[in-house]
Amino acid sequence: MKIISIYKSSRKDEMYLYVEKALKLTKVPEALMEVFGTALHVMDMPMTVKRELARVDVGKMLEEVASKGFYLQMPPPKEDYMLDLHHDRPTTGVR
Repeated sequence: MKIISIYKSSRKDEMYLYVEKALKLTKVPEALMEVFGTALHVMDMPMTVKRELARVDVGKMLEEVASKGFYLQMPPPKEDYMLDLHHDRPTTGVR
């Protein structure tokens, strides 16, 4: 069992870093921290492979924390219908 600290990105919605609590963010590369922005501490939690998280494969996360010193959870892909909201719409036709 490891105690994992979870940090939220100040720049990207739904992007999180998982690190060993004792090491904090010391193993996270500078280049990643520049993209990640300010790391906002969310919580600490004891973690084993038996624990389930909604959007994270806990086994993979623990493996990467052990080997690289961190695990980066990327935001989920945007749904196609949500992307349509940002496209320019024709100004002629139905109002």
